[in-house]
Amino acid sequence: MTPFSGFGLGLRKEHYHDFLHQPVPVDFVEVISENFMVDGGQPRHILRQIRARHPVALHGVSLSVGSADGVRDDYLRRLRALADEIEPLFVSDHLSWSRFGQFNSHDLLPLPYTDEALGVVCDNIDRAQETLGRVMLFENPSSYLSFEQADMSEWEFLSAMCRRTGCELLLDVNNIYVSATNHGYAVEDYLRGIPYERVRQIHLAGHTPGDDLLIDTHDRAVGPAVWALYAHVMTKTGPVASMIERDADIPPLAELLRELDIARRLARPRAHLPEESYV
Repeated sequence: MTPFSGFGLGLRKEHYHDFLHQPVPVDFVEVISENFMVDGGQPRHILRQIRARHPVALHGVSLSVGSADGVRDDYLRRLRALADEIEPLFVSDHLSWSRFGQFNSHDLLPLPYTDEALGVVCDNIDRAQETLGRVMLFENPSSYLSFEQADMSEWEFLSAMCRRTGCELLLDVNNIYVSATNHGYAVEDYLRGIPYERVRQIHLAGHTPGDDLLIDTHDRAVGPAVWALYAHVMTKTGPVASMIERDADIPPLAELLRELDIARRLARPRAHLPEESYV
């Protein structure tokens, strides 16, 4: 099957009116799955209207694929119902955990890249994909700490995860840059280790410099270094779906569409890179 290779935006409520009342030059939109997993109601009604105009990708934040006590059946049933109705381009979530027992952090917490953690993650992915009846995409995280007991690098973990489960990747280019900067490893090493044949979607977003770390805030435009990294990645993946994420300080839609035009230009073969390199 030919990979979907359009350019899209993360759909946020600030832009519902635009998408419902005028043509918007995007090839798809992505929504946060949990916002629409309650049957009926205004959000689901809005999503159905937008789905009639644009393909939709579902992106979750609560699967908690790294949870040692497994993924939740009720969550998977509700996600399956939404996916069956919307018929999405992709169903994705994050390589992270957020829940154990009755504890829920409401954050995407990091995993130790160990053989034991890989086994937990793969078991949970197998169960999720079986319940959903489809292959899922998983996003590489942004991270701010590492574990001394790690047996492998993040890119080795991702590759092994894909091989064992048949899942695919949502490659967040900003997260690669943020994590490499925070942990002091070479972006080139990460790029050499990515199983590009498994990449189906790319996220682009902005980050915020902290005192000692970069923070994945999604509250500003994509920076030059991330654009340069994106242009390089696109030479490796070939045509795949690319999109802009913005979750705070939401600008007018026209501003995000101008950013999306940069992605279109950089995705072309032999595109001119921004002056700032990612190295």
